[in-house]
Amino acid sequence: MIIFQAILIFLIFLACVVLMMTRKLPTILALPVMAIAIAFAAGIPFISSDTATFTIAKDVLEAGAMRMSTAIAGLIFGGWFGKVLTKCGVTHTIIRKAAELAGDRPLPIALAFLAVSSIIFAASNGLGMIILVGTIIIPIMISAGVEPLTSGLVVLLANGIGVTFSVGTLGVYIDTLGLPLETVTSYSWLCGAPLIVVAVLLLVYLIQFKGKFRKAWAMPANAQLGSEKNVRAIALISPIIPVVLVFAFKMPLVPAIMIGIVVTLLLSTPKNVVQVVSSGFVEGIQETAGAAALMIGIGMALKTVMAPEVATILEPVIKGIIPANAFVFVLVFGLLSFLAIYRGPLNVWGLGSGIVALLAASGMNPIAAMVALRLDSNVQAVCDPTNSHNVWVSDFTKTDVNDIIKKTIVWIMVSTFVGLIIASIFVY
Repeated sequence: MIIFQAILIFLIFLACVVLMMTRKLPTILALPVMAIAIAFAAGIPFISSDTATFTIAKDVLEAGAMRMSTAIAGLIFGGWFGKVLTKCGVTHTIIRKAAELAGDRPLPIALAFLAVSSIIFAASNGLGMIILVGTIIIPIMISAGVEPLTSGLVVLLANGIGVTFSVGTLGVYIDTLGLPLETVTSYSWLCGAPLIVVAVLLLVYLIQFKGKFRKAWAMPANAQLGSEKNVRAIALISPIIPVVLVFAFKMPLVPAIMIGIVVTLLLSTPKNVVQVVSSGFVEGIQETAGAAALMIGIGMALKTVMAPEVATILEPVIKGIIPANAFVFVLVFGLLSFLAIYRGPLNVWGLGSGIVALLAASGMNPIAAMVALRLDSNVQAVCDPTNSHNVWVSDFTKTDVNDIIKKTIVWIMVSTFVGLIIASIFVY
C-alpha cells in the first residue's frame, strides 16, 4: 500500500510540473491543487472531529495559508519600501547619477547600471520595480550602443543579484527550513558573489567581444531622466539601510524595512509625506499580491509534504537521494540546477520549497539544503522563460524570451557550480 501511495504522490508531483511547464495551469493554482491531491493520496482526512488529527481543512488549507507569514510580511513591506523610494525620487536619482558617471561608453554604462540596479532590487523587487528601472535604463544602454538583448540581460542579472540580498525574500528560507535569520543572511555573499562575478564576465564578453550596436531609441515619456529633480545626495543611501540593519545588526525583517522607510522620508523630505506613505503602502500591496498568493500555495504544499502521513511514505525514497558527501552535493545540485526553471522541483517559488523541506526533514543538513536552493534559484531568477519579468524584458526589447535562456543558462549554471563547490567546504 505504501509503495502504491509513494508512486501516486510522485505522479501528482510530475503532473503538476508538466501542467506548469506547459502553462496549462498557473503555479498559483497548481500548488494548492498539488497539496490537496497529495494529502488525499496519503490518506489524510479532509476533516475530523478529533482536533489532534492532521486534516486537510485544518492543517493543509488553514494552517498552510499562514505557514509563510514571515515571508509574506517581508514581501509586502519590501513592496511598500520600493514605492516610497520611487515616490521620493531616490530610485530615479540613483539611475540618473549612474548614467552621468558612465557617459555613453557601452561597457561602463552597462556595468554601472548592473551595480545600481542590483542595489535597487535588493531594496525592493518585483515586476513593478523591474518595469520602472527597465524603462529608464534599457533605452539609455541601447542609445549608448549596447544590444537590446544585452540591455535586457543587465536588468535580469541585476534582479538575480538583488534578490539574493533582498531582505524581503529571506523569509522564504526562514519559513521553509526553519533556519534563523542570522544563518540565512550569513550565507548570502556565498550565494551572491559567484553570480556577481559571472554577470560581469558575461557583460564584458557580450559587449567587448561580440561587437557593438548603435540604434536610436524613442524613450518613453515616463522614463525621461530630466523630468524630476534629484534628491539630495545623502538620500541615496536609503536603499541599503534595511540591508545593513538585517545583515550587520541582525534586525528582524519588518522593523528593518520600516526604519528604511523612515530614513528615506527624513533624508529626501518629500512634500506630502502622508500621501507618499499611504499610497506607497497600498500600491506596494497591489504589486506583491501575486507573490503573496503564491506563497500561500507554497505554505499549503509545505504543510502537506511535512505531514506525518506523507513523511512516512516518502522518507525511504528521500533518504536515498540525500547527498552523502560534498562531491555528490555539488554534482546533484549543479547538474540539476536547470530544474529550477519552469517552476520545477528546484524552484523555491514552485515545487522546490517542498522538496528541500523533505530533504531536511529526512536528515539532510538544512543549511546545505538552503544554500543549494538559493544557488539554483539564481538560474530561475535570470533564465526562466515563465518569469513575468523575463517576458516583460523580452517584449520591451523586442527580442525572443527563449533567446534569454539560450544566452544565460550555461553562464548562470557555472556560477551555481562555483557557489556549490565553495559551500561544500563549509557544510560537509
